[in-house]
Amino acid sequence: MTDIIDALEGKSGSARSPRETRVEAERPKTWQPASTLPEPDKQAGYAYRWVRVSTLGQNDARNTSSAFREGWEPVRIEEQPKFQNITDPDSRFKDNIEVAGLLLCKIPTEFMEQRRAHFEQMTQAQNESVDSNFMRENDPRMPLFTERRSKTSFGSGK
Repeated sequence: MTDIIDALEGKSGSARSPRETRVEAERPKTWQPASTLPEPDKQAGYAYRWVRVSTLGQNDARNTSSAFREGWEPVRIEEQPKFQNITDPDSRFKDNIEVAGLLLCKIPTEFMEQRRAHFEQMTQAQNESVDSNFMRENDPRMPLFTERRSKTSFGSGK
């Protein structure tokens, strides 16, 4: 098409002026506050969590020991090299990732599913217990809870 227009205007392909191109505008970069706890690179088959090992400089052995007994294991620095420069140099967990009193830990996803099922079962049992205790005080003459349902019918109902 441009060759036809050039031919009508008397221009040849070599005499044409260079075509102007638009420079693509880059999206401006925006500032974001630094995250205290960066997100670890996920490894298939594991869930990650930050476990508190100290608060205000005081060791929290109870919380740490509880997490370890539950199956959480500290992540080694070799597994997450991007944390090399932000780990606490005075950490009592050498070769692991500790940031601001929090230790990065991992656990197999199978354990997390079992943990979720356990707490779901506990919640269900507690809800049933509360409902049972509440309904025990129920009297038919003055019900504590009644489901109110309405029916809508059309026609003669035959």
